[in-house]
Amino acid sequence: MTTNSLNTSTSSWAPRLHAIFRIVLALLFLSHGLVKLFGFPAGAAPGQVPLLSLFGLAAVLELVGGLAVLVGLFTRPIAFVLAGEMAVAYFMVHAPQGFFPVLNGGELAILYTFAFLFLAAAGSGPWSIDAKHGGGS
Repeated sequence: MTTNSLNTSTSSWAPRLHAIFRIVLALLFLSHGLVKLFGFPAGAAPGQVPLLSLFGLAAVLELVGGLAVLVGLFTRPIAFVLAGEMAVAYFMVHAPQGFFPVLNGGELAILYTFAFLFLAAAGSGPWSIDAKHGGGS
């Protein structure tokens, strides 16, 4: 197999993996909103939080934003907002606990920040409502 044919075969998978990445990211993210809004699944931290609080606002963004990104609806602007939410979460919750993310528990917030920045720049990819309406990538 030549390098050119390898590049061609792997590049045909890139759009599909982009969409799978978006879907998995959204499912993981919206699970945080489910925990904060409904305490589901039981025993997951931080558990149900008051709706009229910063954690409650975060929960609504995580659930509604996660669902929108899951189906690929308005992915670019919503992903940008969610990246901002995660950056704020990092600096408000994790950074005060120490400089190193591995010690302050902020790795996931950082990963979400940059994953959503990627989607804000790259779009939803195929298999999305955005793509059906001409704005997927």
